[in-house]
Amino acid sequence: MLNQIEAEFPEHPPRPRALPTALQGIRVIDFSHFIAGPFATTILADMGADVIKIEPPGRGDDLRRYPPINADLAHGAPFLWTNRNKRSVALDLKLPDGVAVARELIATADVVVENFSSGVMQRFGLDYEACRALRPEIIYCSVSAYGRSGAFADRLGFDPIAQVESGFVSMNGYADREGVRALSPVMDISTAMMASNAILGALMARERTGQGQMVEVSLFETAVLMTGYASMQQLFSGADPQRNGNTSPDTCPSGVFQASDCAFYINCGNDKIFQRLMTQVLDRPDLAGAAIYATGPARVGRRAELFALLGDAFARQPWSHWQARMRAAGVPHGRLRSVGEAIRSPEARERGIVTRIRHDAVGWVPNVNSPIRYSGTPLADPVAAPAVGQHTGDVLRELLGYDDARLAGLAATGAFGAAAGSAKDAKV
Repeated sequence: MLNQIEAEFPEHPPRPRALPTALQGIRVIDFSHFIAGPFATTILADMGADVIKIEPPGRGDDLRRYPPINADLAHGAPFLWTNRNKRSVALDLKLPDGVAVARELIATADVVVENFSSGVMQRFGLDYEACRALRPEIIYCSVSAYGRSGAFADRLGFDPIAQVESGFVSMNGYADREGVRALSPVMDISTAMMASNAILGALMARERTGQGQMVEVSLFETAVLMTGYASMQQLFSGADPQRNGNTSPDTCPSGVFQASDCAFYINCGNDKIFQRLMTQVLDRPDLAGAAIYATGPARVGRRAELFALLGDAFARQPWSHWQARMRAAGVPHGRLRSVGEAIRSPEARERGIVTRIRHDAVGWVPNVNSPIRYSGTPLADPVAAPAVGQHTGDVLRELLGYDDARLAGLAATGAFGAAAGSAKDAKV
């Protein structure tokens, strides 16, 4: 597929060189892996932070092996998605020399991010108290499954587990079968967003107080948040949300309908939208003014008959007919698309969501851009995710002043990996 990238997607346009980035001068030492931690630091890297990713020598972040894997890249597409704009340093944290180098890097940093199992960073001697002793103003972000304290701190957690335990899965799917998980790692992504927000808030607080702090974000707490207002509805009513498939329990008509050539979704979130749907799209002013359809609750109570009426009308014309009329009438609508259709859609192309960026090994790789748009501090130009330890030598020379002899000595001890018999072998 990569050989089609150049034909399908435009080269990423460079940012204005005269403008700064939002996090220019901020350094992040990133010990995280998989998605929640790395995607949080990708957000910071996009904003211009210097993110140094610490990885185990050789194998690196386990996400590198998630498919599809490109042999020339030596990692998979998911890793490429969540690790752009970072520099990789390979360190064996099981060796004292590896930990010593990590401590020196932390002493130069503004932020540390980790998402190991509870107790791991403490065993390395890299927990918050240890890092604060190295740099009192450090912001230390710990991403975990259930928090770093309490009865459940030792529990491992992954996105699907957070989905099921938070009640999120119970809300999704159809009433006649068990709940369905979201295939997208929505809890990892939302936890990453919360973590990056928390870090930005801590950086702002440090500007005022001069003090660093510990920041915690957990997958489970974020997953409960991602159930939306359902938790408040349950607390008020005592009733758990029911699975409604593609319809809405609160608004009607909202759901999937079939044109003569494809499926699409409409969302009538209020009475005015319903009236526009009936008068301007379907030419049925009689239904727009009917007392039995006058309010949302009334329409919800007559969902079956209303859906049957709409289904019959929509099936008579193609999507192009209905799309034009709904757009003109201001009725929220959208065609059901595959992922491939979505990223190649006119809307995605208009916003430049997918571009291509240079890569030394394969020429071009695709890039799914951040949705954040700054007028005064544009995001950093995207740089493809690094190979394991690709920047070890550059970073240690630049930040710590290591010379070739020092690098070669560390390589010989195995600090950069057991196979690193020389500075050259260790990508230094």
